Amino acid sequence: MTYDYASIGFYTFDCLGWPFEGIPDGGGTAFLDELTLAVSGAAGTAAIAAAKMGLSCLAVGGVGDDLMGHWVLQRLHDFGVDISGMQQIAGGRTSSSIVTTRRDGSRPALHMKGATADFFVDDALLDTVCDARVVHLGGVGLMDRMDAHQNARLLERAKRGGAVTTVDVFAGSPADLPAVARVLPSTDYFMPSVEEAMALTGGTDLSEMARQFFDLGARCCIFTLGADGASYHHVDGTRFRVPAFDVPVKCTCGCGDAFNAGMAVALCRGMAPDIAVRFAQATSALNATGLGSQAGVQSFDHTWAFMNTVPARP
Repeated sequence: MTYDYASIGFYTFDCLGWPFEGIPDGGGTAFLDELTLAVSGAAGTAAIAAAKMGLSCLAVGGVGDDLMGHWVLQRLHDFGVDISGMQQIAGGRTSSSIVTTRRDGSRPALHMKGATADFFVDDALLDTVCDARVVHLGGVGLMDRMDAHQNARLLERAKRGGAVTTVDVFAGSPADLPAVARVLPSTDYFMPSVEEAMALTGGTDLSEMARQFFDLGARCCIFTLGADGASYHHVDGTRFRVPAFDVPVKCTCGCGDAFNAGMAVALCRGMAPDIAVRFAQATSALNATGLGSQAGVQSFDHTWAFMNTVPARP
């Protein structure tokens, strides 16, 4: 296959500030220690983090023909990501966020949806964007045009071509479930946060939520649990939990998206499931040590060494 990893979906421009203490009254000013820019999103973070760890990556998504869109494309290119699958929507605006990161790593954000809702992969391009060992859909629920039916067609094509498929979502309520349900029959690894899984199902029990997603066609669910690590549930009955690593957290923006990249690297390298989830969790933990998505991720060797030396949270 041409690529190791095709990361399709949500690409966003982020401006991040740290530490955020609160909005000043009136026209006042609050001072920050750091400001940075980052390409983020469930597809954008994953593409860059995977490229940093040695995968050949194709980015597929939409940006506007604005300053932010030009910057996102240049930044992806700078990290060695193939941007031939990116669409620059004429007259469109790039999906963008202002991320206010608190000292505890939490990061309330202001978001403009932008071109993620507008891009569309035509049938004629499906073979090209699916020509990868791992095909990832990141941000199901935000891709208005793709979510209707084309995401399902895309993943079906990827599976027919022999790819491993992974899916992450942007879900806030059961109203987002139909878009997710359409892609799950072609999904090998469904990787929502536990909050997103609860929003989709209305449940709280991990095993029961996994069963609901299995009934919709998913073969494996990996729930990211924030400070509690990750929980693996396979349709064959295999279940285990991997704890989070004990690291100083600076910013949690993009941690789940970095987890996606870690899983892609692990799958391409043929890691056993328990090692794969630990490696993905290590990628997520490294992400949390820097300001902005994938800031703490350096390379495969660095992530591997981190996984094998840094203790888990007590």
